[in-house]
Amino acid sequence: MPCGLRWCCTRAKILCLLRLRAYFRLHRLPMQRAMQHGAVVLILHTHLPYVLHHGTWPHGAEWLCEAAAECYIPLLNILEQLQRDGYQAPIAVDISPVLCEQLEHPDFAKLFEQYCAHHIELARADEAYFQRTEPNPHYQTLARMWQQFYAARWSDFAERYNRSIVGALRHLQERGAVEVMTCAATHGYLPLLGSDESVALQIQVACDSYRKHFGRSPRGIWLPECGYRPAYPWRTYLPVEHFSTPHPRLGIEQILWRAGLEYFVTDEPLIRRSEPLAVVLPDGSLADPVPSTEHPFARTPMELYRVASARETASESAIVLTRDQGIALQVWSAELGYPGDPNYLDFHKKHFSSALRYWRVTDAKADMRYKLLYVPEWAHQRAQLHAFHFTQLVERSLAEYRRTTGRRGIVCLPFDTELFGHWWFEGPVFLYHVLRGLSLSPIARPMTASAAIEMAPPREIVRLPEGSWGRGNHHDVWIEPSVHWMWEALYRAEWRWMRLAERCAAQHRTPTLERLLAQALRELLLLQASDWEFLVTTGSARDYAEMRFFFHHADFERLCTLAERYSPKRGLGRKDREFLAETEARNAVFSQLGFDSWMSATNLVRDHATVR
Repeated sequence: MPCGLRWCCTRAKILCLLRLRAYFRLHRLPMQRAMQHGAVVLILHTHLPYVLHHGTWPHGAEWLCEAAAECYIPLLNILEQLQRDGYQAPIAVDISPVLCEQLEHPDFAKLFEQYCAHHIELARADEAYFQRTEPNPHYQTLARMWQQFYAARWSDFAERYNRSIVGALRHLQERGAVEVMTCAATHGYLPLLGSDESVALQIQVACDSYRKHFGRSPRGIWLPECGYRPAYPWRTYLPVEHFSTPHPRLGIEQILWRAGLEYFVTDEPLIRRSEPLAVVLPDGSLADPVPSTEHPFARTPMELYRVASARETASESAIVLTRDQGIALQVWSAELGYPGDPNYLDFHKKHFSSALRYWRVTDAKADMRYKLLYVPEWAHQRAQLHAFHFTQLVERSLAEYRRTTGRRGIVCLPFDTELFGHWWFEGPVFLYHVLRGLSLSPIARPMTASAAIEMAPPREIVRLPEGSWGRGNHHDVWIEPSVHWMWEALYRAEWRWMRLAERCAAQHRTPTLERLLAQALRELLLLQASDWEFLVTTGSARDYAEMRFFFHHADFERLCTLAERYSPKRGLGRKDREFLAETEARNAVFSQLGFDSWMSATNLVRDHATVR
């Protein structure tokens, strides 16, 4: 290693050690823990659309295996490591039901074994290629790093976690290391679905799936894209016959409350634009929202609030945690945040034959040919320093809030799990050191969302505006003109299902009819996934998303037609029986789903039947 680089490396180590030594000395003071100024709630949103049996590469099952190797298993590893090292740093992890179903499907373990073995072979081939063509031996070292990486991920999955990522999460929750939240069943964009019944179905199926995989009921939910809509006479402005007349809709928080869910997450601009409705008095009664010293209605992300659409419906409210945009930007932003550091592994430059990565960021604006080789030791040192800086930001924010208000604040930091390990390869190292630092902090206490609610229960009720955490905090990303045709088809599908369900609810349903209805409902749920609109709008996998939407829609329409024409005397023809069996095998999600699931969702909103 050149002398200058060796000095930079040594200097970084010395600085890191000095800071850590001072930090640990500070935490030896016995009174410091009692003086903590607030809590930090780290939430990792974990989701992928249903891709099993729908292609492999470049779009399909490869996404699932890639996320497992680079994100999910490394996350489990750091949470286990923190437990072994004696650090108490619980976090919240939400995992979408449709992802749970894929990770627990028997086919996933086979695919993941093949994926890891294939990438080990690719890395070996790269090593042989570099030996022939590259005078710099560091290329070969990096190729061996990738061989070890994929061998370790398969070993972790098969031996340490017994081939069950979901099972490992369940064990961590039982030990108090994480709180697992749920998400809408297929990540449907709830504010724009045509009926309350569809919203309720997404939530009800999510709760049923959670109980199946985690053995208890969920307390919190991640609303897909943080999409929220209060109660009001809603209509679609798309040129479709159905749902185009304003009709009363429940607020999403009301459906959450009825399903037994206590809290969700929103974005900072939405809470700042919220409208005060009432204050909660110590005896539980409500008072007018008159700003006072005790109830300033500051509408800050540091506080928890109850969300209701109106004071009259405050009995059906849910608690909201709010993303702190300023602190989160340090991680989210590739330009302004940590992931853009020159020493981190570059995401974009890949080897021509293996697609493995051997270069570091170097300079975000540098041409690919000028990227320098990756040095893992340097990247890990930067991750530790960035973790130290991030911990300081959280501590300063909480200390300042305590100083100015006298109250303990809550810093809520939600991120996509895929950011840590996939987009930002060193993300898991960063997370480990952040959580370790916070577990020892005299100022900030890491905790789950439920624990934060118990520590600082909300005292104020607000009406949250409609919106999301997407561009402009609106629905634009999911309903821009390029995807209008998707929503028009989806609204027609919703309407057709509702009419079919009304008819079938009043008649005897044979086992075959039940299968047809259950599979049609699965296809409708898969059709509602917000991923299809997102992939089209962003252009990241437009052809794949359009193809998937079209296929699910075609299967749904055929299943509805078969159900409408079904007669116990005639039964199904051979081709129709084969089609039903193939569809059930191809889209084998939510084994407990049936027509009763729809009836249960309907009953959830029955008291507020809408006039369409």
